[in-house]
Amino acid sequence: MTQNRHIIKSIEPGSIAEEMELVPGDELLTVNGEKIEDVFDYHYQINDTYIELGIRRTNGEEWVLEIDKEYDEDLGIVFENSLMDEYRSCRNNCVFCFIDQMPPGMRPTLYFKDDDSRLSFLQGNYVTLTNMSDRDIERIIRYRLEPINISFQTTNPELRCKMLHNRFAGDALNKVKRLFDAGIEMNGQIVLCKGLNDGKELERSISDLTAYLPHLKSVSVVPVGLSKYRDGLYPLEPFAKEDAREVLRVIRRWQEKLYETWGLHFIHASDEWYLLAEEPIPEEESYDGYLQLENGVGMLRLLEEEVEQELEERSGDDREIRISLATGKLAAPTLERLMQRIRRKYPKVQVKIYPIRNDFFGEMITVSGLITGQDLIAQLKDQPLGETLLLPCNMLREGENVFLDDVTVEDVERELGIRIQVVDEPGKDLVCAVLNEKNEWTHKRRVMYEQSDSSNCGPSECGQIDPV
Repeated sequence: MTQNRHIIKSIEPGSIAEEMELVPGDELLTVNGEKIEDVFDYHYQINDTYIELGIRRTNGEEWVLEIDKEYDEDLGIVFENSLMDEYRSCRNNCVFCFIDQMPPGMRPTLYFKDDDSRLSFLQGNYVTLTNMSDRDIERIIRYRLEPINISFQTTNPELRCKMLHNRFAGDALNKVKRLFDAGIEMNGQIVLCKGLNDGKELERSISDLTAYLPHLKSVSVVPVGLSKYRDGLYPLEPFAKEDAREVLRVIRRWQEKLYETWGLHFIHASDEWYLLAEEPIPEEESYDGYLQLENGVGMLRLLEEEVEQELEERSGDDREIRISLATGKLAAPTLERLMQRIRRKYPKVQVKIYPIRNDFFGEMITVSGLITGQDLIAQLKDQPLGETLLLPCNMLREGENVFLDDVTVEDVERELGIRIQVVDEPGKDLVCAVLNEKNEWTHKRRVMYEQSDSSNCGPSECGQIDPV
């Protein structure tokens, strides 16, 4: 257990902490006499009607505060580091790791590989289990940290050791059984690599993973992302259209079989497979409630459903608008269809879709989440952009106005001579942005979960990339 300092960043107005006269800069030492490892220890200890806080004030004095409260009432303390601990880095050297495919010279946090089960619970990150001790498993079970998202890749122990380049990677799969026996809800992921874990190995993995139903709620299959920076890395090949069709045939066969027994489709293909195969995205009921949206599973279907629902509630009008929208090549055809639907009710609204070619990472990268500011500037310079340029929020660093290459939204705005509106993910936000009905003009992406930089607690950004 590492000993981090838990420094108070702010106090919520009207809270118990304010009533106890705590202030920013004070340090939490103990709760109920116990030292706190991380945010889960903290919340577990304060969930009581009587607690004692050990506090070191900014002047060095140490206090013990006795507090009577409701059982689940929060204290109103915001810490400098919201995890209250160091972020655990990955010990693997996976053949498919995208962070290994990053060019030099980017911000340091983008090279940090996380493999932290706590971030799996808080943010939806996927963990390989190779970084988890028996004590970590016990804490997950004790605190009911669910769902836990697991990067399986394969259930073949020898192949998993090869793909993760970790001799313990096969043994780590045994931890899934402990989570299953404890009834911990899980989701899984398979990053499919051509010639490694596809074909018969994919069949084996799906078959093996069905043994963990119903606590393993879903497993997504996503294609490996290949940038142009792969010198010296394991030789991987991109999937072709027929490869994608075969993957979808396997997945559909298992979905039909499992749905009859469990009422779940369980195994899901990410949107890229359908677009690569030139096959239609499945209907909404196929996604079992969209359990893996952040993995690119059903994102385009949900967007279409939300846009359609928003338009059904509108009568339309003759407003005149000329704007543009930049996105990745992957989502561009879907967005073209959605703009056509908007024009049925708003015939004088013109939206020019610009699919951005990824020159920075290479043309095989087609998702909008990996588009850089410099590619936007280079490809949109002198193009007819209309009154406003819309950008999807997943191009930006969470909570900020910065692209992966540290170009800001304001930089792009200045270079292109155009107003930019960052559009949030829900379909309603897209419709409102196209129709110029956004109440707030924003250049930032909203924060899903705060990871504050702290000199006491190590790195704060894990470099996870949004898929679509």
